[in-house]
Amino acid sequence: MDKETTEILHEINDIFIDVLDDDSIVLTPETTSDDIEDWDSLTHIQLVVAIERHFKMKFTAQEIRSWSNVGEMVEAIINRSKLAI
Repeated sequence: MDKETTEILHEINDIFIDVLDDDSIVLTPETTSDDIEDWDSLTHIQLVVAIERHFKMKFTAQEIRSWSNVGEMVEAIINRSKLAI
């Protein structure tokens, strides 16, 4: 993983810990909702809102639905931040 991916993954990990109130969460790019007990459709919305706020960006419903794991979330953030430059 490059430095940018690692940094964003760390920031997202902190958001997951905060939203799900679980200090034991350790995300990898391969992490899916099946890997985290409390990550359901409702918390998914809360996570997306918290991530959008943190990174000051908005994702389309289509983008959000296309994510199958945390790595794809990170890629979307990196791609969005490149578009903003």
